[in-house]
Amino acid sequence: MQNDKNEANKPLIEKINDLEKDYGEKFSNTQKILLTTDGSITAILDVLYGKISLDTLDQHFEDADEERAKLVNVNAGDEINFREVIMHKGDQPLIYAISHVPLGRCSKEVCSDLLRADIPIGRILKNYNIESRREINNIFIEKPNEKLIDLFKTDEDFLARDYVIISNDEILMWIKEMFPVSYFKEI
Repeated sequence: MQNDKNEANKPLIEKINDLEKDYGEKFSNTQKILLTTDGSITAILDVLYGKISLDTLDQHFEDADEERAKLVNVNAGDEINFREVIMHKGDQPLIYAISHVPLGRCSKEVCSDLLRADIPIGRILKNYNIESRREINNIFIEKPNEKLIDLFKTDEDFLARDYVIISNDEILMWIKEMFPVSYFKEI
């Protein structure tokens, strides 16, 4: 995963072109849309597949370590919500995502919905009319860990992106989304 300042400021199309060149493969338009959208990935999947579902694999509060604190611009030790989900249609997994949410930056209602498992973050933001924007940090290829291999039944590489959702000039959430490189090629 690349993380230098110049890479973060590079236009998204250049990031995709560089990734295709480095990986030696062209990505489909759907893959490119899923990797570069500054809107809700849930909304895109709903259009492609009909309303998708979300299952929460893990969710808990934790004190942010140095790395996670940096991702959401809080102090180490501040409380964050860690959430790990799989978006799917029926038995077909579509997108794996993890998020870190600084609890001090969300309303009681939003925090409550985050804790109620199985509501996509895009739908939560829409339900509360939260004005926000997404800023994509990185688009990259990642090798799957054992959990991803088990969930998706493949050990192929994953296309991934991470981004922040910003509201009122503060990071409201950091999110990483991933899917196997063979997904979304035919759509």
